[in-house]
Amino acid sequence: MDDRALLQRLIAGPATGDALAAAAGQTRAAVWKRIEALREAGVAIEAKPGRGYALSQPLDLLDAATIQAALAPTARARLDSLDIAWTIDSTNSELLRRHTPARGAAVLLAERQTGGRGRRGRVWASPLAAHLYLSLARAFGGGLARLGGLSLVAGIAAAEALHALGFDSVRLKWPNDLVALDGDGLRKLGGLLVEGGGEYAGPARAVIGLGLNVRMPAAAAAQIDQPWCDLAALAGARPLARNDVVAALLDALLPALDEFDAHGLAPFRDRYAAFDALAGQAVGVLGHDAEHRGTALGLADDGSLRVRLDDGEERRFHAGEVSVRRGGAPR
Repeated sequence: MDDRALLQRLIAGPATGDALAAAAGQTRAAVWKRIEALREAGVAIEAKPGRGYALSQPLDLLDAATIQAALAPTARARLDSLDIAWTIDSTNSELLRRHTPARGAAVLLAERQTGGRGRRGRVWASPLAAHLYLSLARAFGGGLARLGGLSLVAGIAAAEALHALGFDSVRLKWPNDLVALDGDGLRKLGGLLVEGGGEYAGPARAVIGLGLNVRMPAAAAAQIDQPWCDLAALAGARPLARNDVVAALLDALLPALDEFDAHGLAPFRDRYAAFDALAGQAVGVLGHDAEHRGTALGLADDGSLRVRLDDGEERRFHAGEVSVRRGGAPR
């Protein structure tokens, strides 16, 4: 019985230390050490008198066969591979180390990341079997210059997939955040990170990473210093299976990447506008040397953010140069 099998046993219901030790062929002390390791990895496990070990909140494990069976045939045909790691430093880093397929997309998920990261090197909390850590590697034509809007397109596809699953409050916060509306504010649900390389005007490859909060453990939540939410809270009493969410994301993402490769960002601007959490809002744009305040006006043709500054001037801000803070009531 490996750690996955141990966790699968606890998903089925509470189990005593004696029962787990017998199933694993180990001592109760050895099982206790493995339970402690799972706790350190982010899984909340209680010890209940008379019942044994039990999960503190619902949990499900990712399964490649289940995901592929749930994919639409057109999406399945666009896959080169779909792998699931138990624990890894970063799904993006691993795909950057691997060869990118000439055709189709390579998808890698992990139950846990030890070195998950977001934009500008920020740490992305990655507790075991709690959220989705998904990366996709794909080759693109037209060179690196065309890939500037790729994170926006991936965000659009993710938002459309989540809306199709009934998560109607999901929006996009430029340049790479998935958020949920909460009254007059926004709560972060997920983030995107695009990395890659290639020739300026020739073949290029990109790795698109998506981190999405599904069921946030209390211990991980205590370490977050910004408003956040997860799919479990948004779902309420509705059933929520991570494999179904992955399939929905890939069903939307894979054809969107084909369209982007063929036509660029232009076909997606109106689709982005439907999810734009900043358009018409008072925003502060923090640049390298100053903060600029104004009203967000949506995307420019190249994917930059259009802002009408308080002095009346319109400026464009590009991803990687600025951070954006939603501030104030709609104008």
